[in-house]
Amino acid sequence: MRPARKQAEFVKPIWSYLSGSVSPGRINRGRTLARQYSGVLSRIESRFGVDRCVVLAIWGMETNYGGFTGNQDVIRALASLAYAGVRESFFRNELLTALQIVQQGHISARRMTGSWAGAMGQTQFMPSSFVKYAVDYNGDGVKNIWTNVPDALASTANYLARFGWQKGVTWGYEVVLPRRFNISAYDPKVSRPFTYWRSAGLRRADGRAMPNINSAAIWFPAGKHGPVFLLTRNFAVIKEYNRSNAYALGVAHLSDRIAGLGAIRGKWPRKDRPLSKSQVMEMQRYLNRNGYGAGKVDGRVGQNVTAAIRKFQLKRGIVADGYPTHGLLRIMRGSRR
Repeated sequence: MRPARKQAEFVKPIWSYLSGSVSPGRINRGRTLARQYSGVLSRIESRFGVDRCVVLAIWGMETNYGGFTGNQDVIRALASLAYAGVRESFFRNELLTALQIVQQGHISARRMTGSWAGAMGQTQFMPSSFVKYAVDYNGDGVKNIWTNVPDALASTANYLARFGWQKGVTWGYEVVLPRRFNISAYDPKVSRPFTYWRSAGLRRADGRAMPNINSAAIWFPAGKHGPVFLLTRNFAVIKEYNRSNAYALGVAHLSDRIAGLGAIRGKWPRKDRPLSKSQVMEMQRYLNRNGYGAGKVDGRVGQNVTAAIRKFQLKRGIVADGYPTHGLLRIMRGSRR
């Protein structure tokens, strides 16, 4: 959704990121806005089928509910990035699209402000996303995601709907595992019916009943010693907005808190020191060199890295939670000798 270099969701431990992004102030503000825009949100939810609290949560995560939408001149920022030597083609196309938006009369060039990377408005659309997904909610002929909150919220709902949001389905649940649960037996890329998970002994952490329909995959965002979640297809749709797992969990958890649900109950391994960027890169190089397919060596723990780590763990007879640790890195270093 928005290009990034050092976004917090990619560089902080997930528990630190969540502490900052799902703060009491942001939760309370979201609940207040849910009441203020109740009618608008009901109509948006009815039209696009996307949970209103998820739309609010993205608004909160992106700009703190419009508190800071970016003060950079988007045209100037994109022009600079188009000739900066990094992803020139991408930013050149975004620049041309931004000029098209101005030409169509949605916003003046002077008022087209946003982030250093060209993300614009209340919920930070890049120009190309604006053209594809922005909505004129109030029918005035202008798609105004900068100062018109209903336009911005409807545009976000349309974005999620177009990427396949399943109406009436949650993003997932925090769960509690039964004793002697075999983590290694479950591939996080494979979804199973909720009825399967219930029969396997998993239960929701909040004590409520597991649904009888739809399916979910299991996820260990901080390894075997942290909270555990079952994720539906809608979690992947949130990631279309931002590819970070931490960001998607932030949106998901904030939406739950706005809706009045409780905090994450599982304990994060806060005493465990996360790997540094250079250590993650070392792990990526090892995994690639040995045929595990960790992808680009960039110091980020994404889906490819998690899957590669899991393959390594399975081969070594280690609990396959896909989580990078110092102990795992030491094993990899030792295997090179």
